[in-house]
Amino acid sequence: MEVLTPKLRKNIFTFSSRDKDAMKRSILSIHILDSLGLAYIFEKEIVETLKHAFEKIDELITDENDLYTVSIMFRVFRIYGHNMLSDVFDRFKRNDGKFKESLMEDVQGMLSFYEAAHFRTTTDHILDEALSFTLDYLESLATDSKAIPPHILKHIQNALYIPQHQNVQVLVAREYLSFYEQEEDNDETLLKLAKLNFKFLQLHYIQELKIITTWWRELDHTKNLPPGFRERTFECWFVGSMMYFEPQFSLGRIMSAKFFLLFTFLDDVCDTYGSIPEVESVVNCLERWDPEYMENLHGHMKTAFKFVMSVYKEFEEILKSQGRSFALEKMIEEFKIVARTNLDLIKWARAGQIPNFDEYVEAGGAEAGSYATIACSIMGLGEIGKKEDFEWLLSRPKSVRYLARKARLLDDITDFEEDMNKGTLQMRLTIT
Repeated sequence: MEVLTPKLRKNIFTFSSRDKDAMKRSILSIHILDSLGLAYIFEKEIVETLKHAFEKIDELITDENDLYTVSIMFRVFRIYGHNMLSDVFDRFKRNDGKFKESLMEDVQGMLSFYEAAHFRTTTDHILDEALSFTLDYLESLATDSKAIPPHILKHIQNALYIPQHQNVQVLVAREYLSFYEQEEDNDETLLKLAKLNFKFLQLHYIQELKIITTWWRELDHTKNLPPGFRERTFECWFVGSMMYFEPQFSLGRIMSAKFFLLFTFLDDVCDTYGSIPEVESVVNCLERWDPEYMENLHGHMKTAFKFVMSVYKEFEEILKSQGRSFALEKMIEEFKIVARTNLDLIKWARAGQIPNFDEYVEAGGAEAGSYATIACSIMGLGEIGKKEDFEWLLSRPKSVRYLARKARLLDDITDFEEDMNKGTLQMRLTIT
């Protein structure tokens, strides 16, 4: 990979400040790098290029009337924190305020426009219109296998299922690699680098999964788990890869997987095997965070508490070696919040008490692990994760509270759909 990157750096990021076309090509190339999962290799060059390009944004877009180019530029700038205004898409409207029908002749442009619409904010009303416009077109196109080449059809179907911006980066990279390989104008050097990089990532992932599964199987409490416990080593590792897929965060993914295995274990213990007094005892022990206070715990409750202490002991050793002991304190604080709110939900459920909506989504968001998950992701960033980041999280900004509420509601929707499907299956089995 080191042999290939100098050539790409020269081809993509070397241009004159007066060469608008070269600058646009660089931005389009950044989009491809991002889609192929290669952006982390060129992070410095990308940041510098976009900073310079955004200073000349008016010059770049003044005479640009290609839907694909404008849409990609919009996406790339917003991904990297530059607020390109959505009124740039006004040029694609007719005098009556509707989008031009001729845009539908550009399949790639419409797909990119659709993806760009997912970067809208509450004030980007034109992108609300764009989403409806492009969605209707792409859905009709996705059902006609003869209208477009198979690899483009597959690309559209993937985007309709999950837009690229909302998907897991490593999955986007794998899907886009297959798509890009079949594009006639692909860059052979870039394609070769993307394939090597993906193999490199796979080797990291296999080693991480080996470490996690071996660790899990060697734990005393996992040898005789009752049927109700969820054993989800791969799923817990995958959550870490959703937070960061790059090779430099390998340790972070391993730490995250252990955290989520612990979180799942404690959740099962409290929900399935614990009476309210037993769960209260566990929570009290966690509040004190001292093994000396677990003399009243028994069975799975005692096992769960020991498991918490052992995992956080591992975290403590790792964070000390990194000079980041402050992160442990914040992680413990967030975990205590999870335990307390889980107890509240259990009490509500078993007493048949119905909290108001705001109480439920706030407590449920914490219990679903949203806050603790963000804290875990900061911990796994290594030296990038600063003390100020944890303080920001604990201040509970609107964006964090929104994510927690959304996670709670999506989790409830998923549970409801699973229960409905199970009910339908049971009905069919009964009938037959």
